[in-house]
Amino acid sequence: LTLNPLPCSHSRHSQASLVVLTTCLVVHSLLVRIVMMNMNMNVKKNVVASAARTHQSRSSGAQARAGTPSQCVFSAGARRPAPKATTTRLSRRANVLAQAAGKTLDRPLRVAVVGGGPSGSCAAEVLAKGGCETYLIERKMDNCKPCGGAIPLCMIEEFDLPMEIVDRRVTKMKMISPSNREVDVGQTLNEQEYIGMCRREVMDDFLRRRAGRYGANLVNGLMQKIEGGEGDQPFKITYNAFDGDNSVGTKTELEVDVIIGADGANSRVAKTMGAGEYDYAIAFQERITLSDEKMKYYEDLAEMYVGDDVSPDFYGWVFPKYDHVAVGTGTVVNKTAIKQYQTAIRDRSSEKCAGGKIIRVEAHPIPEHPRPKRVSGRIALVGDAAGYVTKCSGEGIYFAAKSGRMCAEAIVAQSEGGKRMVDEGDLSVYLDEWDKKYWLTYKVLDILQKLFYRSNPAREAFVELCDDYYVQKMTFDSYLYKTVVPGNPLDDAKLLVKTVGSIVRSNALRKEASVV
Repeated sequence: LTLNPLPCSHSRHSQASLVVLTTCLVVHSLLVRIVMMNMNMNVKKNVVASAARTHQSRSSGAQARAGTPSQCVFSAGARRPAPKATTTRLSRRANVLAQAAGKTLDRPLRVAVVGGGPSGSCAAEVLAKGGCETYLIERKMDNCKPCGGAIPLCMIEEFDLPMEIVDRRVTKMKMISPSNREVDVGQTLNEQEYIGMCRREVMDDFLRRRAGRYGANLVNGLMQKIEGGEGDQPFKITYNAFDGDNSVGTKTELEVDVIIGADGANSRVAKTMGAGEYDYAIAFQERITLSDEKMKYYEDLAEMYVGDDVSPDFYGWVFPKYDHVAVGTGTVVNKTAIKQYQTAIRDRSSEKCAGGKIIRVEAHPIPEHPRPKRVSGRIALVGDAAGYVTKCSGEGIYFAAKSGRMCAEAIVAQSEGGKRMVDEGDLSVYLDEWDKKYWLTYKVLDILQKLFYRSNPAREAFVELCDDYYVQKMTFDSYLYKTVVPGNPLDDAKLLVKTVGSIVRSNALRKEASVV
């Protein structure tokens, strides 16, 4: 929702900087460095294994196309042995997919993108521009997802977003501790730098319409089920099409070659492909109109509140929008108490939001980690459906749009502009690249959230470190431009001492509190 982590390079300074960027407290400790190095080794192993699977899939496809499905040459003078009786359905599916992969088509590759948020819309745009016959299926064309709506400065240029969709340019943030200590963040920004605040209904509508202008077919419908997809057979998508005042929808069928699931945390596409379950947070948000005088205070300011009262494992926020503020919170560990936490964040911000009127109440599940499976056959997941929301910060918009674009780019490239059939190995190109860039980021954030959101004393240490000029500079420089900024070794050492001191004090305070 606010500050988010960045991709990590393999250099020592970049590894240290990653922690700076992802936590706003920049834990450059040797322990974190060691953990990250071990994780990095695991990433390499995963990438190598995935590459081997892709090579094997392509090799199998080439062998299958050299002969008939039952008798394909796999080595000089030899025939493929008959499958064993214990061959699983999954193995048979992989074999027939390999036969179909790479086949030249006499029509454009047909791709359905289910879900019209940032991930789905950005995917549909790239696919349509790249020569694929594209269908973007979205149930609610005026959807208002409960979301902080913060986007980094670089996203505006990278995704060619018009300034009309940016409601506010936030240049200042207040971090507010459990004891209500306030730390001003943003002193390192120059006059041209800011965090964009958007309303999701405005941003999503723009991205969908732009995809339509590039040739994507916009479908107002709710996906019901997916069938087929074996070998070179198409998928059959059944959905309820909505037109005009028809609230029930008309049963409609669509045949496509590839499916991208961009349908959020409760993804039906993910359930269909057996992507596996994941834990999720509940985000609750109220939109509140304020008087002109009160709204002036939030003109370029956002607030983050931490404490057991507003969330046991996350934070509460007050973010400015066009003519109102969004006040919300979230939690994973105690979802049933979400309204209690919402009441607490409203109470803690009550003086600044006095006299406000609630105009909308929103709630939505937010994924906590990537799904166990994100590519299966000719189906891929992106955005929230894949679980691409960062811990600690809860940032998801940029990564949703980025994942949709990366997935679509892989499909366009591997299909040679929509001229050839693709398979799981082709879609895995996107997944390998994504994991190489961001897998470590999500793992480190998981550790840091558990470390600094575990108690009020730890949250006090978190806010204390946010007052450091070096922390703010490294965080904002990297967040705004999505680049890893190498740290200064001397400043890293100073910050290490300060970080350790804060953690020690927080632990001591926590022990005292437990005794009392």
